[in-house]
Amino acid sequence: MKAPPPVHPTRYWHRLDNGRVQCDVCPRECRMHDGQRGLCFVRGVEDGEVKLYTYGRSSGFCVDPIEKKPLNHFLPGTSVLSFGTAGCNLACGFCQNWDMSKSREMDTLADQASPEMLAAAAQRLGCASVAFTYNDPVVFMEYAIDVADACREVGVKSVAVTAGYISAAPRVEFYQHMDAANVDLKGFTERFYKKICGAALGPVLETLEYLKHETKVWFEITTLLIPDENDSDAELDQMTRWIMDKLGPDVPLHFTAFHPDWKMLDKQRTPASTLTRARNIARANGLRYVYTGNVHDPAGASTYCTGCQKRVIERDWYELGEWQLDAQGKCLHCGTQLPGVFDGAAGTWGAKRMPVRLAAL
Repeated sequence: MKAPPPVHPTRYWHRLDNGRVQCDVCPRECRMHDGQRGLCFVRGVEDGEVKLYTYGRSSGFCVDPIEKKPLNHFLPGTSVLSFGTAGCNLACGFCQNWDMSKSREMDTLADQASPEMLAAAAQRLGCASVAFTYNDPVVFMEYAIDVADACREVGVKSVAVTAGYISAAPRVEFYQHMDAANVDLKGFTERFYKKICGAALGPVLETLEYLKHETKVWFEITTLLIPDENDSDAELDQMTRWIMDKLGPDVPLHFTAFHPDWKMLDKQRTPASTLTRARNIARANGLRYVYTGNVHDPAGASTYCTGCQKRVIERDWYELGEWQLDAQGKCLHCGTQLPGVFDGAAGTWGAKRMPVRLAAL
């Protein structure tokens, strides 16, 4: 099979009067001369057009539990073929995948795979879905879309793990091809987004509202709580009230624990008590499915029926235990429908993490 081309054409850009070209994929709107790259480093101008430099190339492939994305209401217990490329359109100082998302070395993209190869690999490995993760698929959207289409042809679903920092027109096209998403809502103040992420909060909220009201994509939200940065009672109260008001009570929300990484090595790990406090605030504001992550907390990781309050999915980290749902996701005790995507019994993948080389399959 031929190697993927070194550059791939893109659609969302336009030429400016001053000779530069503007990338229109995300709100950053990088304006570049020929030969320059955007902040993401993987989209740049060549011959007066914006090209993608990572199409068909990956930093590696791994089979994970779907709960690791995290998605708790999307085909629970199944395996997902995870992969990413390089680059990112945010500049988060706490990035926990910085070796890939901040990479400026194309040599890190050791594995090559066409969309059809990826779909076939997911099928052979018994994965129910593929996940675009490790770095944000917004920056390699053309590749992600082609992979999603190839997967759909063979009955494999597609998951975007994203910060939601995308402009309106590409947002519509991108999510037409996705089955599920986990969106990082990194904080709930413009100060946090500007100071810590080099971005803005508004476009992320627009993405969340778009997903809820304009698509059928199943999505969940994750907020990484960083001590003294985005974990105050006031901010958590404001954020969860907004989610309740704009998105409703049934969008699952994951509060996960920070560990020192990248440029924020001076911060302490998030105490488990902070996650419990956040979960309590969210539930008091009406959110029905609020989870804790990156800590050992079976009570905070499990799912409870809103009809009878019984535990219907027991979780300990990524391991599933007691399962009290029918094939369509209805509570076996009272018949209440659990929101999400369910297809038969729980999967049995468990907590295994299995790196794979596509060339060896």
